[in-house]
Amino acid sequence: MNSPLLARVFLAAALAAVVSESFAAAKGAKEAKAAAVPNKKPELRLDLSPISAGKSAVVTSYADVVEPVQRAVVSIYSTKIIKERVQVNPLFRQFFPGLQDQERESKQEGMGSGVIVSADGYILTNHHVVEGADELKVSLSDDREFIAKVIGTDPKTDVAVIKIESETLPSVTLADSEKLRVGDIVFAVGNPLGVGQTVTMGIVSAKGRNKVGILDGGYEDFIQTDAAINMGNSGGALVDAKGRLVGINSAILSPSRGNIGIGFAIPVNLAASIMNSLIATGRVSRGYLGVKSPDSVTPDVAEQLGLPRDTKGVLITDIDAGSPAEKAGLKRTDVILGVDGYTVTSLEDLRLRISQMIPGSVTKIKVMRDSKEKIVDVTLGTLTENPNELFPGVNVTPLTNEARRRLGIVDPRISGLIITDLAEDSPFRERLAADVVIIEVNRRPVPDLAAAKAALKPPGENNLLTVYYRGQIRFAVITVPSAGR
Repeated sequence: MNSPLLARVFLAAALAAVVSESFAAAKGAKEAKAAAVPNKKPELRLDLSPISAGKSAVVTSYADVVEPVQRAVVSIYSTKIIKERVQVNPLFRQFFPGLQDQERESKQEGMGSGVIVSADGYILTNHHVVEGADELKVSLSDDREFIAKVIGTDPKTDVAVIKIESETLPSVTLADSEKLRVGDIVFAVGNPLGVGQTVTMGIVSAKGRNKVGILDGGYEDFIQTDAAINMGNSGGALVDAKGRLVGINSAILSPSRGNIGIGFAIPVNLAASIMNSLIATGRVSRGYLGVKSPDSVTPDVAEQLGLPRDTKGVLITDIDAGSPAEKAGLKRTDVILGVDGYTVTSLEDLRLRISQMIPGSVTKIKVMRDSKEKIVDVTLGTLTENPNELFPGVNVTPLTNEARRRLGIVDPRISGLIITDLAEDSPFRERLAADVVIIEVNRRPVPDLAAAKAALKPPGENNLLTVYYRGQIRFAVITVPSAGR
């Protein structure tokens, strides 16, 4: 029997149809997205009250609840241009030496769902629904269609924000997903398998699922539900019995890639915080504490520390030098019990809570030290996911004497940052390479990473690099893409 496989709800994968035809006319789509326009903050409708006070009347229909939500859930059609190199048969080269390899373009299409959260066109969906798309088309329930632009995406949470241009769109009301309880009725709304908008019903099966393994190295805090979620529901709405948005459907657990009653949605509180950051700055800034821990406190460890065996929390085993935690006076063997009033029982809990906080904000960390509870105020720093990254996928470090000797650089005028490696998906792999020395950025010397970042122009604008490579000084013009693209 096959073991269960995690199945991401990718309609881009399940329903993708590769059409082998030339599609050169679509090259202008990316250029249209690059226009940098300040984003207007969306006006969201909120209802943060609990779903019930524990008493419910008999309900025979949810049609009045579901109908407004259906108008705010959209289908998203993505188009991606796939380029592949077709090699000439070596036998042909013997007779026709001038033959060159050819580049062929084909179009890949996919589909997912999204939720309109403001009347002026902001839409929440999944990162994997829009990832790599050259064009996005949004279809409303009333058959209106719009071309959407990507505001930003966050692969770490699988959240994306896109926007369509209109002022009177139907939108959902956002609930407080912290107040969800296991057993609450929920509805999943989306366009599964391309059959058309569909509503399924279930309950909240579990909360806080953070060890599912769907987001490799990401931030998992899923709502689990048995409301049927299938391919194409990605990015669709999970709503409560009042018709309020509580989550963004994201993934399923299934051995067959079909629904077996184990679906996952991103809590709307998390999705909304990511959305606000993407709209305001085009990127996600996460709080940074700077502590290390193997995991939650076990009964045996608690006993050794002189704590009750049922103590729940995160044991600090190490602290980053110069980190906010060190500056605030946190110590090894401190047990973190909570953050700003929220209980913390595992390293995943702590990591998730801190990541959602604004860098520079002061958070109250509740710790157990020497068998006594203590509140420590910590001013959070900014988490750097790739501390040596200058451009997307391009890591650098200051040019050292060892690197000079290795590359045979004897000219003392050559200084700056050396490219150590490039990620496979970096958009700059064809323009830059490992061991290229960046001497200047926009005619400003770059002795360190901070100086180079300060010299960069805003996303979407051209940057002039002065570089040294294989004995020659050259110039390169690059454009840093907007966040998430």
